[in-house]
Amino acid sequence: MASATSSTVDTTAGGGGIHLPDTAHDLVKILVTGPFGVGKTTLIDSVSEIRPLHTEEQLTEPSAQVDDLAGVRDKSTTTVAIDFGRISLPGGIVLYLFGTPGQERFRSLWDDIAHGALGALVLVDARRIDASFDVLGLVEETGLPYAVAFNTFPDAPRHHTPEQLRAALDLEPTTPMVTCDAREADSSIDSLLALVQHLIDRPAEHR
Repeated sequence: MASATSSTVDTTAGGGGIHLPDTAHDLVKILVTGPFGVGKTTLIDSVSEIRPLHTEEQLTEPSAQVDDLAGVRDKSTTTVAIDFGRISLPGGIVLYLFGTPGQERFRSLWDDIAHGALGALVLVDARRIDASFDVLGLVEETGLPYAVAFNTFPDAPRHHTPEQLRAALDLEPTTPMVTCDAREADSSIDSLLALVQHLIDRPAEHR
């Protein structure tokens, strides 16, 4: 796989068309994961060159009793299976993006969704860092290499240093950590590219 920058990727909605380009030769399954309400669906929407597939349902009063809505009170829907999108990168790399549900009650789907993935982009909300611990634990249990992207929210604290954020998540020094705005295509693509570069840079015996 070759490296790329966001400026070389066509971010126009549907820019890649329905069919894969003839130059595609590296087809890579990537998980986009993180806790409930962190922006996984938004990120896939912002970058997908095909119409994204969503499995969203309205939040109901019974679900509010089991889903932690702290920090996401304005959220009215939730993914109940997967989000799916696709983006083609220069060098013939095509990323198939699988967004996972963020709640513990969908834990039984995790192994099926993660099967065959080469890596994971873990979205984190700086307003509720502790909500990411369970998801990070799942990713590490699965053995997937991953990158962490702090999705920026208007009311997120600005005083944390990168070192403090890395320490709060207990990340290995080699784990990529970036900030992104999941609403912006270029920003989201840069986060995905950080993960792709991490996969490329891994020793051959671990790929």
